[in-house]
Amino acid sequence: MTTIVAVRHGETEWNRTRRLQGWAPVPLTDRGRAQADRLGATLADRYDIDRVLSSDLCRAEETVEVLCDHLDAPVTFDPAWRERDVGVHQGLQFDEMPERFPEYDLSASGPEAAHRSPESGESLVDVRERVVERWETMLAESESGETVLVVTHGGPVRLLLGHLNALDIVEAILERSQGHCSINEVEYDHETGTARVVRENDTSHC
Repeated sequence: MTTIVAVRHGETEWNRTRRLQGWAPVPLTDRGRAQADRLGATLADRYDIDRVLSSDLCRAEETVEVLCDHLDAPVTFDPAWRERDVGVHQGLQFDEMPERFPEYDLSASGPEAAHRSPESGESLVDVRERVVERWETMLAESESGETVLVVTHGGPVRLLLGHLNALDIVEAILERSQGHCSINEVEYDHETGTARVVRENDTSHC
């Protein structure tokens, strides 16, 4: 059995002001660093982390930096774990999107919105394919008995859990939430090739 622990990064200023971040190099707030510190202490107490895989975006890298004050494990930064590239929508307020760009809003346009890519960005379908492909490669490369920590973003975590729970993209994004520095735990059985979600959006440590 392999244990995979997937976590979201800590709070940023754009999270606090509800702006679309995409790939923007937005650092953590003081609160975000404190969240990451509490997360690191909790991970060290609950798990024996063997290695860390992380998004290479600024907010994820900063979260890993804080986590490594508590963990002693090698880190690999991988763009496959990045948040969605929202292209020209980067920096817009979340509240602006439904009115100005309803064709990209899942609540307004449903599944069709998941297939649309903003200029210079990517669709939610693209993100799910990217994340699931990397997930499956990670499982194939994993060893029974090890624990892998994945540090990523709210969108990829929800899309991954949606994939594992057989949810479509609309359900995965709109009906699931991920708090900052939330913990999600998956057990992968090498003999059966099955993955089971055992913990989801755990923010009790925050």
